[in-house]
Amino acid sequence: MLSYRHSFHAGNHADVLKHTVQSLILQSLKAKDKAFAYIDTHAGAGCYDLQSKEMDKTGEYLEGINLLWKDSVPAGMQVYLDVLKTLNADGELRHYPGSPLLAKELCRAQDRLLLSELHPADFVLLQELFNRDRRTQANKADGFAQLKGALPPLERRGVVLIDPPYELDHEYADVVKAVVDGIKRWATGTFVIWYPVVHSNDVDFLQRKLSSAGLPGTLQIELNVLQANNRYGMTGSGMIVVNPPWKLEQQMSELLPWLVDKLGQSPEANFKLRWLSQPS
Repeated sequence: MLSYRHSFHAGNHADVLKHTVQSLILQSLKAKDKAFAYIDTHAGAGCYDLQSKEMDKTGEYLEGINLLWKDSVPAGMQVYLDVLKTLNADGELRHYPGSPLLAKELCRAQDRLLLSELHPADFVLLQELFNRDRRTQANKADGFAQLKGALPPLERRGVVLIDPPYELDHEYADVVKAVVDGIKRWATGTFVIWYPVVHSNDVDFLQRKLSSAGLPGTLQIELNVLQANNRYGMTGSGMIVVNPPWKLEQQMSELLPWLVDKLGQSPEANFKLRWLSQPS
């Protein structure tokens, strides 16, 4: 079990991985003029102050985005870093975009964003951030429940990001069910699952269930900054992408060794890139 209120963890190594993958997928969708939908089941507050009292307690961004944002980054990460630089135009790293704000900055006028957030305080912040964006619908709702009614989207193109806090053990099973049910409604959609590496049994469950679910091509991307130990919190994180863009595997094969080198916190830092089910 993981307690993961995102305001304590924004900008850490897991965010770097998640938002790198997210930005690559959105850029791929923008290769065609036709509109697409971005659906975020656990949107959070949308933007985070890295100088807040929550950050003072953890400072996780110092070993995450802080190590990269003024560095020369590979081409595949430049769009993501450009958003950060726009949000921090004075050159001081203070504001970090959550997944919905990153999507807002990368989506076009014709694209649509559907956001869900159940935490009352985070939803107020999310609503304030998006209340003038006509492309966006933000709901105080259970993201898994809202997903059922949102698929397939009218655009017939797009991506679903599933990023629960994993505070309850059943959320791993909820994720599997949401993806399996979602693919039945929208066979060509891209579904992206973020997961923490805390207990190996939980990761094994996701891998086993999604590998045997009869899904279309499913790519697992994992960045471990420490050796897994089942005792000392999150040592890494991963993204499982169903129906990934065709270039994503190659892009991440180039980025992951660089990220291990930059963000690894021990000699045992490593990455994983493999297909749980092969694309047809």
